[in-house]
Amino acid sequence: MATITTTPNRHRTGVLLLACLVLFVDGYDLFTLGTIGPSLLRDRSWGASVTTLGTLGSLTALGMPVGSILAGWAADRWSRRIPLVVAVCWISASMLAAAAAQDLTQLGAARVGTGIGVGALAPLVAALVSDHAPRNRRTLHLAVAMGSIGIGGTASALLGRVLLSEVHFQTLFLIGAFPVVLVPLILWIVPSTTPHSGHTQRNRHVAELFTPSTRIATVLFWIATFASMSLVYSTTAWLPTVMMRNGYSLNSSLEFMIAFTAGAACGGVLMAILADRGHLKIVTAVTFSLAAIALLVLSTNQPRPLLLAISALAGLGSLGCQNLVIAYISAYYPPRLRATALGFGLGVGRLGAIAGPSYLSAATAFFTSPRAGFFAFMAPALLGAITVTLLPAPDTHAVSDPEAAAPLPLEQNTNR
Repeated sequence: MATITTTPNRHRTGVLLLACLVLFVDGYDLFTLGTIGPSLLRDRSWGASVTTLGTLGSLTALGMPVGSILAGWAADRWSRRIPLVVAVCWISASMLAAAAAQDLTQLGAARVGTGIGVGALAPLVAALVSDHAPRNRRTLHLAVAMGSIGIGGTASALLGRVLLSEVHFQTLFLIGAFPVVLVPLILWIVPSTTPHSGHTQRNRHVAELFTPSTRIATVLFWIATFASMSLVYSTTAWLPTVMMRNGYSLNSSLEFMIAFTAGAACGGVLMAILADRGHLKIVTAVTFSLAAIALLVLSTNQPRPLLLAISALAGLGSLGCQNLVIAYISAYYPPRLRATALGFGLGVGRLGAIAGPSYLSAATAFFTSPRAGFFAFMAPALLGAITVTLLPAPDTHAVSDPEAAAPLPLEQNTNR
């Protein structure tokens, strides 16, 4: 018979390691399309073009909001365990379908399925980590877990470089089907209970996002996630191109992009530590503001070492803000609403991921000034900073919920 206790440190470590593994898979599956793109174009039997790659990317992105919203709602209704198992099996099946696809139509359908799985995993894992992390380390645990997405994407690129000269490009999709082996680990580590959720409340999660005490914050969080993902996806897709339009060489632009990602990785951990010291709101607002300021400086002529440092700050501000917004949502809503809030928030945010690159493309085409791209980058950063300043303080709503103050239940399996 199961007993109830608070979360021990070794279980917290197990949850964090599982979260890193799942999001590593998430990143691998998401970035595999970019990895195999050149090989797909070279294989004339597929009849693919550059436009085809854009269409496949859009199909992947269109599935993400669906996965985020459904997974978040399901996790608060049926526990984190069941939706996480379903999402991992779903994304594995989608990658297997991509590996077996015979034409572009089948591959496109498989990428829609992959997008749904990718969209589902982020709110599920974020909710799971937030449930079990110590309150004073919640943002740091989320930053570590979410950082695994980028590591998975890097692994996809490295594996492609090693294998694609020897094997068919669909082999990389086949490798992406292996996450199903994580299911036993999920069943062992993730509790089957829903955090602090009584039976009478299980059908009210979505409605509770719009009660008089939460609806303003809910809308503001949606704007913040939209701004953060628009900023992330527009900068990662367009920053090298915009810098080349401003007179930088391709090699210099790629160096700045490396500094951009390195700044996000290293600075993101520092900002998470500061946020966990009780400064989540101000750190999140400052991070958005850093992105705006750094992108403005990048549009000017400065010494190269300074520009590399500013690129690192731009990366921190652009990529770091997303994790902080996720941590803010996790801190604000009580555990029984956490996954629903994350699912809907990230679902709306995915629309920013879709709109961001198109918005940058239109801005650079409409305005003749080469600096227009940098000013366009600044708009979502400023929007995010303003939105965060209007948000209630973290934990104000969660702490007012009597259920949130209770210890998190954890099943202790006798064979664990």
